[in-house]
Amino acid sequence: MGAFIVVRIRGCVDVRKEINYTLRLLHLPRKFHATLIPDNDSYRGMLFKVKDYITWGPATPELIKELLLRRGRIVGNKPVTEEFLTEATGMKSVDEISKALAEGKLRLKDIKGLKPVFRLHPPRGGFKKSTKKSIGQGGELGFREDISSLIRRML
Repeated sequence: MGAFIVVRIRGCVDVRKEINYTLRLLHLPRKFHATLIPDNDSYRGMLFKVKDYITWGPATPELIKELLLRRGRIVGNKPVTEEFLTEATGMKSVDEISKALAEGKLRLKDIKGLKPVFRLHPPRGGFKKSTKKSIGQGGELGFREDISSLIRRML
């Protein structure tokens, strides 16, 4: 069991109510928001339901560390620091925290005071393919193995 990084690619206009509700449950209310979710059956069902609005892929500890330190926010819209993370979780280092998050042993909501969403920029250089088609059809939506290349362009 691991974790997924989920990024919302499409906007909020003309979205059906049940899909909008599912996106809100995933902490993805707006375009270019990202979050970490555990890999289990309930979340897989939610991902499948909103697959036409998001892209997701496996979370690596390096990518999670970069996301936390560059785009993570504490309540009050202050940036996340290494001291805050180690104090809030009781773990020794950010590497240890990001590894626990990637393996699914720790969740974002377990870190008290940390917002469960990362607000990203649009990707530098733009999307390479259509944002209205799935990966299999030559687009950007759905599951991808190389989520890190997209996220790094959005930091």
